[in-house]
Amino acid sequence: MAEKQLHPLIMDLNPIGNSHLGEDCGDGDKSKVFQFSKLRVWIARLIAIALVGIGVYTANFEPLSTVIVLFILIVPFEKLFPRHKGQKTFRPQLTTDVSYALASPILNGLGLIIGITIGVLSFAWLPGLLLRPLVAMIPPVLAPFVALALFDFVIYWSHRFYHEVPLLWKFHAIHHSTEHLDWASGFRAHPFDGALLAPAIVFLIAAGFSPETTGVITIIQIITGLFLHANVKWRWKPLHKFVITPEFHHWHHTKEPQAIWSNYSVFLPLWDIIFGTYFMPSDKRPTDYGVDEPIPKGMSEQLLYPMRGMKNPFWYLRHPFKSIAISFRILKKIARQMWTSATRPRGYTPFHNPDATTKTTPFPLQPATHER
Repeated sequence: MAEKQLHPLIMDLNPIGNSHLGEDCGDGDKSKVFQFSKLRVWIARLIAIALVGIGVYTANFEPLSTVIVLFILIVPFEKLFPRHKGQKTFRPQLTTDVSYALASPILNGLGLIIGITIGVLSFAWLPGLLLRPLVAMIPPVLAPFVALALFDFVIYWSHRFYHEVPLLWKFHAIHHSTEHLDWASGFRAHPFDGALLAPAIVFLIAAGFSPETTGVITIIQIITGLFLHANVKWRWKPLHKFVITPEFHHWHHTKEPQAIWSNYSVFLPLWDIIFGTYFMPSDKRPTDYGVDEPIPKGMSEQLLYPMRGMKNPFWYLRHPFKSIAISFRILKKIARQMWTSATRPRGYTPFHNPDATTKTTPFPLQPATHER
């Protein structure tokens, strides 16, 4: 029998746990493994506490104020109009999500450095420069609306790549690992994942839109993003194909197979409709969230998770030429997988049937599902 093949954009994600560490060990070795695991947990907790403390202190307690304000503004609506009635306010892993919020000054600082790097390497500035003469012809009153639509277009593709390119997904999976959507779940994100916005920001500025307009759109996206995760039952069905709603984003977060790789836009569903990734069934609602891979619990463990398998950072400093060669190979692989993602047949989603292979296309047949 031929060996089972996976689609080039799919990783073989077998569960990774601590249980296998002791399979061939004696009782003494198993005790050592257990002690090491406990020590690692406590070290992770101390690192998380340090990140939270430094973040809150260096930002004059603004992150704490933000958490309190959002709690006061959103939680009452979640209680009055709950999407999932049995979900508690102080649900599992809430402290992890709040930790991300409180540590945001540190994490965002790191994300800014990474974002600038990604923004340059993404070459999003190149089409921006090409469009600059056309942008200059746009009447000032229309410029913000055009900027928002173009921002969403670039975000759509960045977001799509972060889901469909395995190496990028390792970072974005942290955000999707939360199994409960509410007022705090939007905070959970890896600093590398923050670079998702970078190409859109670089594109708008290179195209000639003002930094003020770009900044306002970015802030609006961040704020509305927190709201879209809220545990509210509002469906707003007449708006489904015009603006993003909590229902739209909840379907994006579900791990239900038929909704995988869908609803990438952050403002306008238009781009999902055009590119065949729009999913808003009228006969049911999302219920099951999270990911099917073993994401660890706790902020510090999650921050390290995408780097599993990498060498010690000092190795890269000691071997600069090898590091450069490795970087080029990784970038080449990412570029190839981005192309595979961008050119996959409309409405085809390999996650629905990862074992299927055909001679004509590596993607199994999966008809696009639209709202009826």
